[in-house]
Amino acid sequence: MAMPLDKRQSEPFWLESITHQGHPAFSDDASYSVFRNVKDYGAVGDGVTDDTAAINRAISEGNRCGAFTCVSSTVTPAIVYFPTGSYLVSSPIQPYYFTQLIGDAKNLPTLLAAPGFAGMAIIDADPSQNGQSWYVNQNNFFRSVRNFVIDTRQVPATNGATGVHWQVAQATALQNIRFEMSTDANTVHQGIWAENGSGGFMSDLTFNGGKFGMWVGNQQFTVKNVTINNAQTAIYTIWNWGWTYQGVTINNCGVGFDLMTGGLTQDTQTTGGLAIIDATVTNTPIFVQTSASSPGHLAGSLVLNNAVLNNVPTAVRVADGTVVLAGGSMTIDSWAQGNVYSGANTAHTFTQGTVAAPSKGAGLTDGSGKIFSKPRPQYTDYSASQIVSAKSSGAKGDGVTDDTAALQALFNANAGGNVVFIDHGTYVVTSTLTVPVGSRIVGEVFSVIAGKGANFQDSANPQVVVKVGNAGDVGTVEIQDIAFSTIGPAGGAIVVEWNVAEDSQGSAGMWDCHIRLGGAKGTNLQVAQCPQGSNSANCASAYLALHLTPQSTAYLESTWVWNADHDLDDPAEGKISVFSGRGILSESAGPVWMIGTASEHHVLYQYNLNGAKNHYMGLIQTETPYYQPSPAVPAPFTFNTAIGDPTFPSGLQSSWALNIAGSENIFVFGAGLYSFFDNYAQTCLDTFSCQSQIVNVASSNTNVAIFQLSTVATTNMLSVDGSPVILQADNRNGFASTATVWTL
Repeated sequence: MAMPLDKRQSEPFWLESITHQGHPAFSDDASYSVFRNVKDYGAVGDGVTDDTAAINRAISEGNRCGAFTCVSSTVTPAIVYFPTGSYLVSSPIQPYYFTQLIGDAKNLPTLLAAPGFAGMAIIDADPSQNGQSWYVNQNNFFRSVRNFVIDTRQVPATNGATGVHWQVAQATALQNIRFEMSTDANTVHQGIWAENGSGGFMSDLTFNGGKFGMWVGNQQFTVKNVTINNAQTAIYTIWNWGWTYQGVTINNCGVGFDLMTGGLTQDTQTTGGLAIIDATVTNTPIFVQTSASSPGHLAGSLVLNNAVLNNVPTAVRVADGTVVLAGGSMTIDSWAQGNVYSGANTAHTFTQGTVAAPSKGAGLTDGSGKIFSKPRPQYTDYSASQIVSAKSSGAKGDGVTDDTAALQALFNANAGGNVVFIDHGTYVVTSTLTVPVGSRIVGEVFSVIAGKGANFQDSANPQVVVKVGNAGDVGTVEIQDIAFSTIGPAGGAIVVEWNVAEDSQGSAGMWDCHIRLGGAKGTNLQVAQCPQGSNSANCASAYLALHLTPQSTAYLESTWVWNADHDLDDPAEGKISVFSGRGILSESAGPVWMIGTASEHHVLYQYNLNGAKNHYMGLIQTETPYYQPSPAVPAPFTFNTAIGDPTFPSGLQSSWALNIAGSENIFVFGAGLYSFFDNYAQTCLDTFSCQSQIVNVASSNTNVAIFQLSTVATTNMLSVDGSPVILQADNRNGFASTATVWTL
């Protein structure tokens, strides 16, 4: 129960007030602090004092991973917290690896650029010196920024000023941020600048003013609930393989989306594709503009679904003025530019026009007909006394102690009442831990719950590590900022089994929770135990990572289900061979929302929908295990038809990225499905042939739509009943190949 109104208005955000006991379990520094309040490091927050040095000191203290000291680390995490105030900065804030910058969610603090600000951006997530970046952009994982106002308006309009430089990869998020920029006619300010990476998730962002709200280039991203007001260009895209935008509002801008297009080879990569759903654009002359035309063939894919235009004269045009789709005041129900396929027909039609609207299954949309979405809960109406700490309740989180009983007692005692706060650490569980209905659980910069021991080692008798609800349970479960894991060997671990069904739309969900298997200190699945090429039963990390059971519903937002390909705590980021049998299995009848999810390097499949119904999936991203086909599927596991393991046609020895069988009302809106290796070699990239097939859909399914399917180095992009339908050679679109629409 929330506290009374008068009390919650006067108290600071609970995160500021609780006792902080988080400590990385495998750190050698007993005094290391996970939580850092910038005011404890000398920041003033009065809008006058230069707080740059104090903030960066709060970030860097404690031998943390950054500034070329290391490329990645799981043992130096930090939350850097900003109480309400205005923090003047004269040069970039530089978050180190595994950092969350969090502002007061009740009264957003302001990061204010000084008039003479000098540097890449107010927040620079990947600084560079002499042309070299701190991090490998595709491995710049586990970082987030939320709850801020970022203000560049004191910087002269003609001086370069950027809010956030966001060159990042998976398990990253920007959330609940308002960008304030100059509205002068000659402004060069921009909110977000991202030139590379492999993301990622952004949500609940507002941009006011600027030359660009967002200027972006990255392999893939999911962007949800963004509003851009009074920018010259709302969103500029220089390159990608495919992004999904869900819930976009554009007001009084010159151009909504401006896309660099036309590059059809790896060396000329431009915007591969954009999938935009539930947009409202008002008083903006041009909704979407491409730099190059698509004269009867694919030259950048585009999908528009449920886009409402109010006084928008041109919906889609080329920069030379050629109008592709006239605008006005209208609703674009379902429109596409690109190659359109249907069923098992191998022929395609290049289309610049209306396409069949996908089925949006029962429960997936809100009252206005848009895909439902729910921001991460922050519990701003709770006081510090209503937040119950795991460590204060007897759990140790030291990576050694068996915390099963302590966590179970904690969950049981607080279900339906207080928020459970899992202080940072690694909490070992040796038997199934059940999260009861009514639970609200918040981690601290990805607190780890790890299954260990004999119960999770037998692949012939797999056991659940964390069970969310029991079969038939209905109600509320909210989980955020947790990393679910195992300590090897764990070939019999079902890491998370999701049983709970919602009692109101989206009441059963996870936000910024990840399944991270191997490749980190304490997992016993690092380069020392499981180097590249190892093929040992002791290197099994899981039987199945995430299982959505038939009666469940699930709202999953920013979820990365990663079986590690390299060791995050190895200075050389050495490749490892660890084996997780299966990625995400959904048997749910829905509704299920997978918004900004990814599943990588599992043996049999990354996503398997078996008897599933009423799913929205946008964007989904996968990678095939680097070691395949040596060993080939299903090794080192065996097939289990009882849980819907897919079949594999002759010649396919690598995992399915996506398999759909016995399902209906499945809507995939953006998919980036990649195969980069053939037994760790990459010569297959030259011939686009690292594996033969990657998506399989049974012809017995009903109402399946896949919009904007992008694949890498896979001969056949989509198959029906194991027979190829979509060929990558027909859909080259830069480094990736893109099929704009496929329906069944």
